[in-house]
Amino acid sequence: MFYIIEILGTIAFAISGALTAMSKKMDPFGVFIIAFVTSVGGGTLRDVLIGRTPVGWMQNLIYVYLICFGFLLAVVFRKKLDRFRRSLFLFDTIGLGVFTLIGLEKGIETHLHPIICIALGTMTACFGGVVRDILCNEIPVIFRKEIYATICIAGGIVFFLLRETGIPKDWIYIITSGLIIVVRLTVVRYKLFLPPLEKN
Repeated sequence: MFYIIEILGTIAFAISGALTAMSKKMDPFGVFIIAFVTSVGGGTLRDVLIGRTPVGWMQNLIYVYLICFGFLLAVVFRKKLDRFRRSLFLFDTIGLGVFTLIGLEKGIETHLHPIICIALGTMTACFGGVVRDILCNEIPVIFRKEIYATICIAGGIVFFLLRETGIPKDWIYIITSGLIIVVRLTVVRYKLFLPPLEKN
């Protein structure tokens, strides 16, 4: 199930990136690149930082195939996908929870401090969107209006607190990812956001 959700999240991120690029009137190559970096940008940064090379998508081509599939779906059905924006948002949110866990686990495998593991989980889940927005000439959305990265950080803290309780690992995965998903859906539903800091 964890792997299936990761696949759905990867496709959803690719479609999200492709739709964003098409809204900027990019050519097909530009759309594909944006779809690609949105899906694997966070994981690539994580792997480079912990010295895990070649990075994950270079060792397992399934991710490349999934991104190509998501890209093609976005291009072929771009007019119809507006009807499924809620479903894509749901997959995107599920991917957020799953990719946070993946980053946390990679940090643990490398025997890093919990604070660094939480940073890696947040990067894995969010950095692809940061690169997407930068390449699309926008201020990254996680820096200006949506409570996005903060949710990942909170999820990472909960993850390590639960590890101290002796709860089975599978339950820790379920609770942590479930928390991230529910909070993300809640803040978007009620349009909650962190107040901006303005220079006087």
